[in-house]
Amino acid sequence: MDETLASAQPITSRLLAEGAGWRAEEVICRCGPDDPGFEEAHDWTAVAAVMSGVFTYRTWQGRAVLARGALMLGEAGKCFECGHEHGMGDRCVSFHFSPAFAEDVAGGLAGVRRAGFARPSLAPVDSLAPLMVEARALAAAPDPLRAEQAAIAMASAALAGDQDGRLQRPSAREEAQAVQAARIIQQRFAEPLTIAGLAAEVGLSRRRFATAFRATLGATPYHYILGRRLEAAAERLAAGEDGVLQVALDCGFGDLSEFTRRFSARFGRPPARWRRARA
Repeated sequence: MDETLASAQPITSRLLAEGAGWRAEEVICRCGPDDPGFEEAHDWTAVAAVMSGVFTYRTWQGRAVLARGALMLGEAGKCFECGHEHGMGDRCVSFHFSPAFAEDVAGGLAGVRRAGFARPSLAPVDSLAPLMVEARALAAAPDPLRAEQAAIAMASAALAGDQDGRLQRPSAREEAQAVQAARIIQQRFAEPLTIAGLAAEVGLSRRRFATAFRATLGATPYHYILGRRLEAAAERLAAGEDGVLQVALDCGFGDLSEFTRRFSARFGRPPARWRRARA
């Protein structure tokens, strides 16, 4: 496709990652005050994190003005209309959930009776800030496991209206299942693990697994897996038997630059320098 024509399109989207019952996309809109509003319908339940720009959003629940830091909420099968009377363009990281995924998440939230929304958006409050950071990081460096974790968090925050303080505490059985999952991660951390796969393996729903794991282990499944991979890589580097690239691949990292960045953030120096210091 001609890049000039592609850049002239009013709305473009880029698939970041997808999995069982969810997908994440970066959507860029270049419409402005002189462009007419357009009406569409959400195919799945949608939660979009506004990264930049200001636009209006109208659904059956009402009308909202969305700016950076807000969450746009959309119900599956419902029509919506966006407009840009307040400025030119916007950029969002949009998550879409199948009915089964949305029901799964809703079932793990206290006080949530259905996988739907009573309002068109959530304002950019402090409790949403960590989600925005995750969305930006995902757009900059797409990662399927990180995207799945972000999808669950986005759906939870949107359905509950307040991510913190409304998640059910794990039962004794759920705590045991979270520990079982941690053992699985310790043994198979280099494999392409998914949250859905781990949840099914220990006999929990995806939402309850994510909640129980975080409450029990003090970290999300994504960060726990990442930590285990980095620790194993550090041990391999200290042994000095293989090159940095081979260590990265063997420990579950598919990209050397990503491995270097995450290793440096965790251990304070790049892998090669860390190895020399240990030697």
